[in-house]
Amino acid sequence: MDVLRPPVINIDGRIYRRNVIQEEQYEEEEGFSYMGPQESEEFEAEETCDIHVIEQTERGFRCAIDVPTVLYKYIIGKKGETRKRLESDTKTSINIPKQGVEGQIVVTGPHKTAVSSAITRIEVLIDNFRKKQPFTHFLSLPLNDPKIQEGFLKFKDGVLEQCSQDQGLDGSIFQNPAKLHLTVGTLTLLDDSEVRKASEHLQDCQNLIRDITGGQPLPLRVTGVEYMNDDPGMVDVLYAKVNVKDGSDKLQVIADRLVEYFISQGQMAREWDRVKLHGTVMNTRFRKDTTVKEASGSGRQGTNEREAFDARKILKIFGAYHFGELDLNTVSLSQRYSADCTGYYASAGSISFS
Repeated sequence: MDVLRPPVINIDGRIYRRNVIQEEQYEEEEGFSYMGPQESEEFEAEETCDIHVIEQTERGFRCAIDVPTVLYKYIIGKKGETRKRLESDTKTSINIPKQGVEGQIVVTGPHKTAVSSAITRIEVLIDNFRKKQPFTHFLSLPLNDPKIQEGFLKFKDGVLEQCSQDQGLDGSIFQNPAKLHLTVGTLTLLDDSEVRKASEHLQDCQNLIRDITGGQPLPLRVTGVEYMNDDPGMVDVLYAKVNVKDGSDKLQVIADRLVEYFISQGQMAREWDRVKLHGTVMNTRFRKDTTVKEASGSGRQGTNEREAFDARKILKIFGAYHFGELDLNTVSLSQRYSADCTGYYASAGSISFS
């Protein structure tokens, strides 16, 4: 570990240093047992929790925090061992609602620092196990404009006509034209409260975006295709390149600032220094996506989740393909694996540029 750039955990905007060696203690889920005092070494010092309200009561101190019900089991541990250790080490009492019951986890103790320590340790556990959950929502810039959809379908027909004999290539790996979009970032939202909070954060970004666009839609040009990995003969993702018509970097700035804001709010993890803007047109994961199978009409029941395809001929013939132009005017918070009446991903919130 580089001591000058240690791994950190962002919990509600506060940054904690993480001990990488101790990370292995969290690998087991159902059988996980909190290891006790060693965890205090993960922090520079015990600090009074200032992101939650710790109330003084007649018997000491009390703090209630919201935790998605699906994460209760990680705080309880196998046969309640994790909660018992936390209570023993911090000299507190931790009340957790029954599984499936909405409510808050309440920590009580005789000293404010003890309650603060218990809350912080609970949040470290939550953060560790949250990272193991697949993402449920994503921020996107929709590209399902009728002109772009038409250009995409012509691209698909052309590829299938001229390249169908290439390894791993068939109609099932093409994007559903109704779901064409640019992914900005992914989120793991585990209950309705977290979805509402993310939607509110998106609304907070409206003025930020309008400052960049001047309150006007952003004219885009979708031209050219590129692949994700370093071998064009073994490709999993082929994407359309998108640029602002005036040559500016406004689209990139919007995406980067959206991600920065959601990271600052603790709802998104940093993956890259800059957002990789890409409009996926082919993806081998779609072999198991029923919505894409229905749209393609292939009916293929893919057995290999990541069977790569040979994109060399596609790149040679369609490398500079022009899908079309559109005026982008929306940022959407969308739910993964669900669609609305138009076929696009079901929205959990959106904002406009104008």
